[in-house]
Amino acid sequence: MAHTIQVVIACEDPDGLAHFWAGALGYVMQPPPDGFETWDQFADAVGIPLERRNDLSAVVDPDGPGPRVLFERYDGGAPNQRIHIDINAVGGVAVAISDEERRAHLSAERARLEGMGATFKQEATGMAGEIWIEMFDPEGNWFCVQ
Repeated sequence: MAHTIQVVIACEDPDGLAHFWAGALGYVMQPPPDGFETWDQFADAVGIPLERRNDLSAVVDPDGPGPRVLFERYDGGAPNQRIHIDINAVGGVAVAISDEERRAHLSAERARLEGMGATFKQEATGMAGEIWIEMFDPEGNWFCVQ
């Protein structure tokens, strides 16, 4: 079964760049999760402080087949790639499964990718509690598995 991907772009102004690329690609700004009218309502519900609300923004293909493009605030730290790929091996960070199930799926995918020459960097957790792993391909390019 093929995995879907998202393209991740590190930038200084995620919301501004997302609006640019939405127009350039004919995409739309990603709507908030079900049950929320706005992203601010979602951020309030999961405890994201005001000063962190422009840390992420995303655009999606309104017709569905194109990859999601995520814009994240670049913090200047390592790794310093401005663009990387996220592999949606578990269905993306928005899929509602338990943390234990997600870790089990990620562990299996990690082992598969390491068998192909990838190197594990770390497990990471986002502002809303989502879990993913960070890895490097055989040439040292950073990517994430979620």
